Amino acid sequence: MEVLGIRFCSVTPEAASLASVLDSLGLPRREMGEAGNPASESASFSGAVFPAGTGWIEVWPEGPELPAGILLQIVVDDAIAFAAHAKKNGLDPQGPVDAHGERIYFLQAPSGLPITFQSALKTEPVEAEAT
Repeated sequence: MEVLGIRFCSVTPEAASLASVLDSLGLPRREMGEAGNPASESASFSGAVFPAGTGWIEVWPEGPELPAGILLQIVVDDAIAFAAHAKKNGLDPQGPVDAHGERIYFLQAPSGLPITFQSALKTEPVEAEAT
């Protein structure tokens, strides 16, 4: 069981301004198409991802599907083993959900901080059919 990296996610009505600060700091912004492109004057800001070391920073505007808040994402080598370890230590991880190529579990810290931990989905080799 190994932690591979962390990701920080902020959902806020001030997402565009926060992204601008990160741009001004020189963090590279991952290309997300026209809606996420700051050069696209006609599109409203729909979010941004900034690669940072082994993780990244996500900035999203608040909306019906995304309530405002901060999210800590912990990237691990084996989310299933990490969930078993969490349960053994008295935590109650919810999930898993498989999305975006990852297996994801969810927790909420006593402070209210949402925490996810996830690992890449393993792709099984496809066996050739017998003829």
